[in-house]
Amino acid sequence: MITQQDDHSRQVSGLFRRIAPWYDFLNHLLSLGWDIVWRKQLVRCVRMHRTTRLLDLAAGTLDVSLEVVRQHPCCCVLALDFSLPMLAHGQKKIRATKQASIVPVVADGRALPLPDHCVDCATIAFGIRNILPRHDAYREVLRVLTPGGRFCILEFGAGRRKILRGMYNVYLSRILPWIGRIFSGDPRAYRYLAKTIKAFPDARALSRELLAAGFSRVYSFPLTAGIVQIHVAEKGRIPAQKNSLTPT
Repeated sequence: MITQQDDHSRQVSGLFRRIAPWYDFLNHLLSLGWDIVWRKQLVRCVRMHRTTRLLDLAAGTLDVSLEVVRQHPCCCVLALDFSLPMLAHGQKKIRATKQASIVPVVADGRALPLPDHCVDCATIAFGIRNILPRHDAYREVLRVLTPGGRFCILEFGAGRRKILRGMYNVYLSRILPWIGRIFSGDPRAYRYLAKTIKAFPDARALSRELLAAGFSRVYSFPLTAGIVQIHVAEKGRIPAQKNSLTPT
């Protein structure tokens, strides 16, 4: 039986297959280059003194994975995405940089092919919107994180000021699909982007989702006047076992 989530996943997979050749170029163009800065900020949220194994979810063309190893050369990155064409473009970057500590894997973020407690941190940039239901991804990230590990999310926001939100909505609804059509020939992909950005929960609602999923602490902060947000969710630590010889 085909579920609504399966149908959504197939549609999103097809979308990224079509725009993969243009993905990096249009990211930089449509964000005026700010996407590079935003990814650097995301990676700075990773506590690298505690992280030797990192999971990059919805890794796409591997920009976040490459930024992780640029900032922290000793870290090993498992770069997971369900779109083979996107990862294929990222692998060209790996070959160009001769980077051996990034391992790309095609897999579904709702069913990670990993054992429990095997990564110290997880990241996802502009990808959590595309996973339905999100709770399945939260559950899987919690499962594979070590106690005290972090889940660092970079995602679009709505803008903090009313006038900015209005301009941003016009940009999303009118300008973004038009530019996407000119360069990629696929305006539907960028109408989908606008739709999912508008439907995505705000920082408070997302924090409630993450806490309900089982994360012990969540905080968020805006970048570029709230056009994007970074959300950091921490997994609780396992309480120390009480020594049976200690008097109660």
